Amino acid sequence: MSAATATATRTAEIPVRHKKYDWGMTRTYIAAAVILIWCLAPFYWMVVTAFRDVGYTFDPTFFFTHVTWDNFATVFDERLGNHFARNLLNSVIVAGITTIVALVVGVFAAYALARLNFRFKFAVMGFILGASMFPGVALVTPLFQLFTSIGWMGTYQALIIPSISFTLPLTVYTLTSFFREMPWELEESARIDGCTQGQAFRKVILPLAAPATFTTAILAFISAWNEFLIASQLSSDATKTVTVAIASFAGSQPHVEPYTAVMAAGTIVTIPLVILVLVFQRKIVAGLTAGAVK
Repeated sequence: MSAATATATRTAEIPVRHKKYDWGMTRTYIAAAVILIWCLAPFYWMVVTAFRDVGYTFDPTFFFTHVTWDNFATVFDERLGNHFARNLLNSVIVAGITTIVALVVGVFAAYALARLNFRFKFAVMGFILGASMFPGVALVTPLFQLFTSIGWMGTYQALIIPSISFTLPLTVYTLTSFFREMPWELEESARIDGCTQGQAFRKVILPLAAPATFTTAILAFISAWNEFLIASQLSSDATKTVTVAIASFAGSQPHVEPYTAVMAAGTIVTIPLVILVLVFQRKIVAGLTAGAVK
């Protein structure tokens, strides 16, 4: 038997191994699709209802039917008592100022907690955690009495200050975990090159912390934008935010709950958040994964 024939015989005797199908990847895609549908289905139905004629509010059709723009016109119709444009401006003012203040204070507080050693450091972190876990409904009555006594009821500061107290712990904790993972050598190298501690923080640490800062700012803005409990009790007609305005919305027909107009208002309120996330999605992903690998 020649060598070529022997080689061919041995090759034929070797069993053919079929590549196994990767069921793990399939399960991952299925789980991702289920989560995506579960999260987006309420938003999709809100948009569908927002574009539906009032007479077909309870139409169970899953697709767009009887499309109209009247619901969006109703949202901004001041003759019905809806001042939605002013409510949007109020929400932008409250959420914007809350985010800026919480971010500025949170950056310095997180840097101090992560980099500096001082007494009762862990006690401070515990107080911050306790403040974030405190139920907001328990604060409504004392805040109402306090702001009434000092003449702040219905003002912007009555809405901004409580919002800062809710968003600041989130800001501090998010940034503290990032600053702890940042290597000390970067700051020490800047100090060796002649920078002061403030210059090293401003020129080296802050640029590197930009992804986490963007992520924290967006989370703080969303938290302040969606706040309802405090705003419903401490706001006035002049400072009412969109979340409170939607709860007391008036439709085009009396004695009829304006579901389609409420859905239209909800769509308008959600659009800025969606745009914000889409614009800064790279920063958000980088901030969420920051510090994951040393």
